[in-house]
Amino acid sequence: MRIVTRPDFDGVVCAVLLHDVETITEPIKWVEPGDVQKGLVEIHAADIIANLPYDDRCTMWFDHHFTNRIEKPFKGEFREAPSAAGIIYDFYPNRFPENRGELVAAADKIDSADLSLDEVLQPEKYDFILLSMTILNQDEPDEPYWNRLVALLRSSDIRSVMSDSEVRLRCDRIIAENRIYRKRLEEHTRVRGQVAITDFRSLSKAPAGNRFLVYSLFPEAFAHVRIRYDAKNVDKIAINVGHSIFNRTCKVNVGMLLSRFEGGGHPGAGACRFHVSKAEEYLPQIIETLIKNEPLE
Repeated sequence: MRIVTRPDFDGVVCAVLLHDVETITEPIKWVEPGDVQKGLVEIHAADIIANLPYDDRCTMWFDHHFTNRIEKPFKGEFREAPSAAGIIYDFYPNRFPENRGELVAAADKIDSADLSLDEVLQPEKYDFILLSMTILNQDEPDEPYWNRLVALLRSSDIRSVMSDSEVRLRCDRIIAENRIYRKRLEEHTRVRGQVAITDFRSLSKAPAGNRFLVYSLFPEAFAHVRIRYDAKNVDKIAINVGHSIFNRTCKVNVGMLLSRFEGGGHPGAGACRFHVSKAEEYLPQIIETLIKNEPLE
């Protein structure tokens, strides 16, 4: 049996929980949701898919993304919820070690972006939030680190995890990168209406950093669009869209919007990737829909 999930904090916690309750015999398969949607991932009959779109070949599926809902019967559970990890936790009642509740609460908080201004501006004061920022998949795959985190979180409390030499190194790097990222956001972001648009396509490499920081820098914006070239395929544009976590007046269902442009996600956040030749068609439609701020039908 194998876990198939995505490389973000929710996916890591899903893997920890599934290791607790199922007999996992193969290494975790880390994949991106778009690759599952396009049938590019080889799924085995005994696979458990978590935090990703459904695939008919799997044996169980757990997810919470609005655009991934299906109408066919399956084993597992789908519902809109703060995190996929929380769905797994509820699906197996009274099966987990006591400290898993704290881990799931952190996944709920981080994946639903239920953060305070201080947590955004000073993530180094909050262990789970800082740890989540070390799980990046913008450039090359980092599977040894993702697997390391799963192993650490299965066996240790958060203080011990944060004391691990590799984790500490990554956290220190993130704190430094966040300082640079703030400057890059200020340099490459413009506001149209109440939408902050960050375009990193002019940079040879898009910077990584605190994805919530933009909402503190541009408080008038109720949504953010981040544009960059896909680091793994320069022929593709990668778009991330999110509602502000401080100015909660955006009415557009982001997941539904981006499902029209080869992506998907939650009502409040989502992503899409498409060929560069489609940018002049897709980008204005995405941005203008957000600026109008009308509910989608």
